[in-house]
Parts: sequence; structure tokens; C-alpha cells
Amino acid sequence: MTRILVVEDQADIRRLIRWSLEEGDYEIFEATNGRMGLDAARALRPDLVLLDVMMPGELDGFQVCTQLRADPAHAALPIVMLTARAQESDRRAGELAGASEYLSKPFSPMVLADTVTRLLEARQRAPAQSAG
Repeated sequence: MTRILVVEDQADIRRLIRWSLEEGDYEIFEATNGRMGLDAARALRPDLVLLDVMMPGELDGFQVCTQLRADPAHAALPIVMLTARAQESDRRAGELAGASEYLSKPFSPMVLADTVTRLLEARQRAPAQSAG
């Protein structure tokens, strides 16, 4: 089963994400701050991470993304920033941190589900492409 890690401090947003992805065959794990998210990603080795930017605690989403990208075990992990920070400078910061996609809140559940599906399908195809 495909593992998705949701790193989001707001319970209502986590519920909306779960609802948005309920049609997929996903095992969804949750973390409520950056440190928990980073630890969970390292322990669970998810297939995709949905990552808020603004969270309580010592690490924000940009820092979590940067640290995951620095780890060879997570270098190719699809990471979707899902945040209220929608300025172009925020998007650039997400790109610099290594985000695969950057979706602004409020988000469309359909766009989220399509983005997750597209990134997971691309990840599954990647090893076959490099082997051929």
C-alpha cells in the first residue's frame, strides 16, 4: 500500500486531506509539526509527503523539505508543499527547498488528489525509465 505522510498542524486541514484522498489506496500517516514530520519521514519512509509551511515548533516546512532533500534516502521523495503562503517568493522558497509541487490553501480536493496521483505515477515510472 502507498504511504502518504501529512505534516500539518491544523486538524481540520488534515481531515480535508484525508477526505480528498479517500478514493486512493493510501495508508495515511500524520504529524503535527516539523520535527515530528521529519522524524516520521525517516522512520516510515513514505512514498509521498504533504507538507505545510507554517507550523509550531523549531522547524517550518521549508526546513523539513530541505533536510529531507539533503538525505540521499529521501532525495527523490515527492514532496508537496500545501500552504497558505501563496506569494511568488514563497513558491520560489519552496522550489529552493526542493518541493516537487507547491499548492496554495484553500486548495481544491480534486487538484490535490490529481497532484498526488501524478507524482506517485511518475515515481513508479522513474526506475523503469532509468533501467531501460
